[in-house]
Amino acid sequence: MTIIPEIASFATDLTAIRRDLHAHPEIGFEEVRTAGIVAEALQSYGFDEVHTGVGGTGVVGILKGTGGQGRTIGLRADMDALPMDELTNLPYRSTNAGRFHGCGHDGHTTMLLGAARYLAAKRDFKGTVTFVFQPAEEGLGGARAMIADRLFERFPCDEIYGIHNSPMLALGEVGIFPGKAMAGASFFDITVKGRGSHGARPHDSKDPIVIATSLSQSLQSIVSRNVDPMLPAVLSITKIHAGSAYNVVPESAELGGTVRFFDDAVGDLVARRMREICAGAAAMYQCEIDIDIRNVFSVLENHPAETEAMRLAAVDVVGDAGVLTEPAPMMGSEDFADMLQAVPGAYCWVGHGGTMPLHNPGFILDDEILPIGASLLARVAEMRLAAG
Repeated sequence: MTIIPEIASFATDLTAIRRDLHAHPEIGFEEVRTAGIVAEALQSYGFDEVHTGVGGTGVVGILKGTGGQGRTIGLRADMDALPMDELTNLPYRSTNAGRFHGCGHDGHTTMLLGAARYLAAKRDFKGTVTFVFQPAEEGLGGARAMIADRLFERFPCDEIYGIHNSPMLALGEVGIFPGKAMAGASFFDITVKGRGSHGARPHDSKDPIVIATSLSQSLQSIVSRNVDPMLPAVLSITKIHAGSAYNVVPESAELGGTVRFFDDAVGDLVARRMREICAGAAAMYQCEIDIDIRNVFSVLENHPAETEAMRLAAVDVVGDAGVLTEPAPMMGSEDFADMLQAVPGAYCWVGHGGTMPLHNPGFILDDEILPIGASLLARVAEMRLAAG
């Protein structure tokens, strides 16, 4: 492994930054403290421009090389935490109840700050590096908010790159491959409006719990009986809420969940069948059923040339044996996909030690990943903007 020596020399500083961010997590579009730390750090590194409030709480830093005018490379990290409690008991655990960096975005932010510090001190490249610190990746549309705020019109990029930590890979392994790499996703909410009654007189009701559980079963048949089995798709109901007393049939019930897909036509098919099933159930049970389906993530597709560029940068940092290029698409989603639809680029996974998966209340990010990720981001920018 060849971590950039300058980055290795301030690795302890990166750990301190990451642990401070971890102790003070902020969820999407609330990253005021985090954005302030990022902006202050970029200014202290001597950045040419620092812009705040992009897409809500996003930060964009502009760094020009000493090699003169040239192309522009974008580097992106997400900043938001998850709306969940942390159960790690770490000395630097979350101090904000119901807020937890259970996906490692504190690490992503820190890695990009590490690359920023190194590149700002060296500036040995031709062109510009644009650093994009994005809010609200966890399903709230932070990438789309930045794009709607004219991110790429105000700060044009020829290419853009992003990374994500992965406890599923060993420390020092990097996974990168071209094509469809992460699923598109929709979230949905269904409200069943029945008629309540005494629990001892269910015949007086239009029981929304019976209707909701029937809907749950029916919706599960969409993937198995409507979607081509050669096209991956997932429909998961993750929430059912109804009732407040032992002897009351409630007036309504609510279901919620997610749909995942690698083909937009499949996503559209699933959404159409969901609406048809809900309409049919409403007619059958003589009740009202409202369904709201929201596309929140596009399919993440890596561009071939930029994927190769990121692979070469990864080889430079972790060695050829540490770079995994066998396609292994994930059903997880990532809103960097929207940036890749606007600008060519690539996204990779960087491994670290750990036994808990992402989004688990016991998830722990290994700080040894910080100089690796920072070196990878810095190297891809340097290699793509090499003066020669």
